[in-house]
Amino acid sequence: MAVETLTFGCRLNAYEAEVMKSEAEKAGLDNAIIINTCAVTSEAVKQAKQAVRKARRDNPAARIIVTGCAAQTEARSFGDMAEVDLVIGNADKLKAASYTPMVFGTPLNDKVQVNDIMSVRETAGHLIEGMDGRARAFVQVQNGCDHRCTFCIIPFGRGPSRSVPMGMVVEQVKKLVANGYREVVLTGVDITSYGPDLPGNPTLGKLTQSILRYVPDLPRLRISSIDSIEADEALYDAVASDRRLMPHLHLSLQSGDDMILKRMKRRHSRDDALAIVSKLRALRPDMVFGADIIAGFPTETDAMFANTLAIVTEADLTYLHVFPYSPREGTPAARMPQVSRKVARDRATLLRAEGDRQFQKLCASRIGAIENVLIERNGLGRTEQFVPVAVPGSQPGELLTVRVTGTAADGLIGEALREAA
Repeated sequence: MAVETLTFGCRLNAYEAEVMKSEAEKAGLDNAIIINTCAVTSEAVKQAKQAVRKARRDNPAARIIVTGCAAQTEARSFGDMAEVDLVIGNADKLKAASYTPMVFGTPLNDKVQVNDIMSVRETAGHLIEGMDGRARAFVQVQNGCDHRCTFCIIPFGRGPSRSVPMGMVVEQVKKLVANGYREVVLTGVDITSYGPDLPGNPTLGKLTQSILRYVPDLPRLRISSIDSIEADEALYDAVASDRRLMPHLHLSLQSGDDMILKRMKRRHSRDDALAIVSKLRALRPDMVFGADIIAGFPTETDAMFANTLAIVTEADLTYLHVFPYSPREGTPAARMPQVSRKVARDRATLLRAEGDRQFQKLCASRIGAIENVLIERNGLGRTEQFVPVAVPGSQPGELLTVRVTGTAADGLIGEALREAA
């Protein structure tokens, strides 16, 4: 066995897994499993520890390396696991030197190699050739977060906000397009905070415009989760002016109730969220939205939850990532009056059901439509609006013009007409 990676959590982790694998192999490491953890919920940490134990049972001779956000925030708890050979912090996991075989088992080195993430001030742009098994590739443009939402541990796992220079991002996208990738997804921890740490104070919108301008052969550019209140005018201009920017945005919404948003220490109100959705749809009528929503946040009453449930249809949200709130030790929300776990789970169930209805409504509206579909694996791709569509006989990497002929439980069914222009 060479080096294998097991990734939990966000799209940024998926990108970083490719870099870690490359850097570890560059360092001469083999017969190793790198587990890239997530710390967004206590359940995510629990799943990571279960994965560590399973990896050891299945691979008794392999080196088990744990890294990622949970390894950063709970380093010693992973280091105390007998199954783990090495714990690497987020600041060092993308460096080849961290994986040099000499670091294993030496008496001078504690197996927990985790530094102060708050001291990190730069995010290097790592050029990768592509991503295993994917027709689309993720490109990291930013890392870290300077905000302090009361429920969130991630700033302490990722450190302060820092941006990858625009030129490095453009070069990475050019390389991926040259290697045959048809879609690139910009990702980070808080990508709408991109740029103030760079010369000239660029913005996410300016970066988006630069990619579209200087990589004319890129068919599709997609932006991952955004904090909509931080969106800049250049981003709105890009949405309105270039069809290669996909009409799908995922919003870091979290709640639809103003009091809960204040207690979360979010920077937007309910009306702000509705206004931004309306503005983007005016610029691009085919735009669809997803959202992250937390159910059962501390102090959330039935009436407050009703506001959150209602915003799903008011904003016409389609793809919901719903999390029943679970307290994270060390965050202010963990010290607030808690909603019972059962109530949080029940509310999450209601939100997911509403999200499913919204998704089915979108799918039904597309029957008979002509869609451009990027095939991601045999017979299955996604439309520009990120809707899954089964296209019999299609191959990964194909960009096809498809007529939608029906719906399925998890998306659309279509027939290929031709290669997309």
